[in-house]
Amino acid sequence: MTDDLLEVRDDGTLVLRVTVVPGAGRTTVVGRHGGALKVRVAAPPEGGRANEACTALLADALGLQASEVELIAGATSRTKRFALTGGEREEIERAVARLASPEPEGRPAGRRRLR
Repeated sequence: MTDDLLEVRDDGTLVLRVTVVPGAGRTTVVGRHGGALKVRVAAPPEGGRANEACTALLADALGLQASEVELIAGATSRTKRFALTGGEREEIERAVARLASPEPEGRPAGRRRLR
């Protein structure tokens, strides 16, 4: 369920909660992290580069144009909110649900299992 990841504004705009880890080894969507979608970006958190990389990653992953994904809160924080203004609501909800769900094997590739 993506209810805690997405909220709908009065004007119909979808707002996605995201936790960003800048300076990662690679740029990827990790999955759900509490009430947010967790992403890692290779770009450093300097000069807005990590925010730009996160915007581009979300646009690509959700099938939107970069101009349809706007950072609206958390520019200097790891916890951010993005307004999604393009696409069909149902399609975006399905894409977010797919991104937030674990990989078929139960964990994303490259992640170590804690014992």
